[in-house]
Amino acid sequence: MKMKVNMLKFVRKYSLYFMVLGVLFLGACGDDDAPEEENELEVFTNVTLIFTNNADATDVVRARAEDPDGVGVQELQVLDDITLTAGATYTLTYEILNALDPTDVEDIGAEIVDEDHEHQFFFSFTNDVFTNPAGDGNFDNASDAINYNDMDENNNPVGLSTTWTAGSATTGASFRARLQHQPNVKTSTSGVNDGDTDFDLTFVLNIQ
Repeated sequence: MKMKVNMLKFVRKYSLYFMVLGVLFLGACGDDDAPEEENELEVFTNVTLIFTNNADATDVVRARAEDPDGVGVQELQVLDDITLTAGATYTLTYEILNALDPTDVEDIGAEIVDEDHEHQFFFSFTNDVFTNPAGDGNFDNASDAINYNDMDENNNPVGLSTTWTAGSATTGASFRARLQHQPNVKTSTSGVNDGDTDFDLTFVLNIQ
């Protein structure tokens, strides 16, 4: 009888300890199993460069790039050349889409506007193919001339709108546009290699 009483006391004494340990263990497992919060990845399936003649709004040049396999291994594929009129001045804008779901196409350009302090376009082109900006772009030096029309909240350039004056007639020149994602990196001096590349497209440029 005495042994039974002692055993009962033992069970009562330590059962509470086991319950507390069990709660702590389950709590720890719950923390470990909780998924880490991740930033949603931007997906680019369709990018269109749109050059609009400042003197003639009916003169619009579109150059497209599309990703044939969505989130697959292939990158954006350039589909069109850019053909501009010699001496004409154009404003370059973009249509940037995620069309993985045709019934729910996302306007990534609008997201870039919302996060303009984290994004910047950089450009490289055949030397002096434009009279303004002159030179060959700002890949090699971020401070080289590009006519940015839009600035972020910190007064740093974005590049969703830029201005270009075509030079003399030529064929087979190149025009390259790269969008950099630069969260916590973008400054007045950050360059083409700072941050991560969202897309990098090179087009054949003709001027006639």
